[in-house]
Amino acid sequence: MFEGLKVVFVEDDLAVRSSVSETLELAGFEVAPFESAEEALPQIAGAFAGIVISDVRLPGIDGFALLRQVRELDPTIPVIMVTGHGDVSMAVEAMHCGAYDFIEKPFAMERLVEVATRAMEKRALRLEVDTLRRQLQGRHAIEAALLGNSPAMRAVRRQILNLADTPADVLVFGETGTGKEVVARCLHDFSKRSKANFVAINCGGLPESLFESEIFGHEAGAFTNASKRRVGKIEHADGGTLLLDEIESMPMALQVKLLRALQERKIERLGSNQQVAVDFRIVAATKADLKELSEQQKFRSDLYYRLNVAVLELPPLRERREDIPVLFDHFSLQAALRYGREAPPLAGHAMRTLMAADWPGNVRELRNAADRYVLGLPGPQNPAGADAARLTLAQQMDMVEKTLIEQALKQHSGRPQPVCEELGIGKKTLYDKLHRHGIVIDEYRPAPGENGSAATGGIA
Repeated sequence: MFEGLKVVFVEDDLAVRSSVSETLELAGFEVAPFESAEEALPQIAGAFAGIVISDVRLPGIDGFALLRQVRELDPTIPVIMVTGHGDVSMAVEAMHCGAYDFIEKPFAMERLVEVATRAMEKRALRLEVDTLRRQLQGRHAIEAALLGNSPAMRAVRRQILNLADTPADVLVFGETGTGKEVVARCLHDFSKRSKANFVAINCGGLPESLFESEIFGHEAGAFTNASKRRVGKIEHADGGTLLLDEIESMPMALQVKLLRALQERKIERLGSNQQVAVDFRIVAATKADLKELSEQQKFRSDLYYRLNVAVLELPPLRERREDIPVLFDHFSLQAALRYGREAPPLAGHAMRTLMAADWPGNVRELRNAADRYVLGLPGPQNPAGADAARLTLAQQMDMVEKTLIEQALKQHSGRPQPVCEELGIGKKTLYDKLHRHGIVIDEYRPAPGENGSAATGGIA
């Protein structure tokens, strides 16, 4: 009924807790029942999407104190108080302090469902409004974080803003240097989790002997030299975002240890038997095809399917060459400020040389080239190099034309008609240019049996 929203129900009486939870679940709510406020509060911390229903009289922290703490965490979370006859005055006071409503015991279950439904509708509307507001504010901000006006980058920015406020885990796929961590940070910064921690884990650089301590934390005395409790990376990401960078490089033995924590959103520190509930959003980054690795038994298939919820594919720089001028200007200005130098003006032929390069290291390689240019150092793809000046105008125009045709062929899987429509040329002209540039159109067509081929009847 309210997808993604949850009812946190706090009641110390087991029979009542079970009965009310079952009723709410039958009414379509997702319910997280707790015996005490102390157990419930970690679930409400961070980016909590839902409502709270709590008895007033509880062991330890009572319902009134729980209300105050929830209001401090997020005053827009509706809190419904359940009270005995003698606690009505306390419940009225709670209403003055911001409770959404109170229900007096004994109560009809229909009454509870009705109040919970109204509270959840209010919460859902508030979350929707907040999401729209963040998206409107983020449209300009994200353009500063992810530069480029190519169709591919505009699509990436739209996907980020669309996914940022959802609880969906995201798999970011892209070649080295395409900006996977920048995308992960944008998913965090433009979400309601932005006030909590963004925690990045380099899966390939974590020694196996330190894995459990670093990821899950440990208690004092858990092993030699463990003099005090340490909070692990996952627990540090509570309420925020956990980036698993280079996830494909994590050893198989460690993948199974990570999988359980990702599935249950609970961890156990080394030296402890107590499970700690942690609310975090997973963003995994990879430059490898995890499905192919799982089929080769080089990556756990269950972990792959756990991570493969929403996928963001980042285009390599060679497929968005029109973004190179703005990126290079931006990196040159950054380098000039960093090194205390002026960025020399860039000649037209030099920029065309930049746009014609393949950039296997993608945006990171372009940034390095901008640094070398500002410093006046030689290097690959240096726009100040002599090779650029030796290219004639006709040669430079040929390079640009060939690049545009190759991009269109790749985008349309080697189909001539949509390529001609995109480039605004006839078929005869297209085939003449293919012959002149030595482009083989069949290389851009899917192999038989692949997605998008004639065997499947469409394009994936």
